[in-house]
Amino acid sequence: MNNLQHIYNEIEASIATKQRLLADENLLSSIERAAQVVTEAYRKGNKTLLAGNGGSAADAQHLAGEFVSRFYFDRPGIPSIALTTDTSIITAISNDYGFERLFARQIQAQGIEGDVFIGISTSGNSPNIVAAFKECKNKGLFSIGLTGSKPCAMDDLCDICIKVPSSCTPRIQEAHILIGHIICSIVEKELFGENKD
Repeated sequence: MNNLQHIYNEIEASIATKQRLLADENLLSSIERAAQVVTEAYRKGNKTLLAGNGGSAADAQHLAGEFVSRFYFDRPGIPSIALTTDTSIITAISNDYGFERLFARQIQAQGIEGDVFIGISTSGNSPNIVAAFKECKNKGLFSIGLTGSKPCAMDDLCDICIKVPSSCTPRIQEAHILIGHIICSIVEKELFGENKD
């Protein structure tokens, strides 16, 4: 296979995943519900906490940035924390309690009842994300999971589990950022009105 054919195949596979996403009414309803929950949390003065590992950590940071800064248009910042960014906290918790406790410990410290945790894991079985969802139940946080199509530990732990219809990591990650962007755009619209640009 030459490189042009490879490029074609990768783009085609990405489009096919998004077409499956678009065709799944239950999945679209879950995304809508997640956006509603985040919007209501912000209206009540709460915040979002986000976490993931590797590429999913980058997605968590990306989406927190969209909330705090802006998405489609200029408006006041809204509170969102990626639990993947503070190297002193990350190394302290990992050293003292183990990497599995990395996000649960931060939820314990930073989360309050009514906050929303968004945990991102392509496999749905990342031990530190699983532990974080369990801590959400202890602290009264609403939890939203982003994962892939395979059965996983997250299925029974999240209040809303959004499962991308793919088992291929790159395709799952591409859909996760799309879903995150959709949630950001709905939240921004509901809180501040339509796109003003």
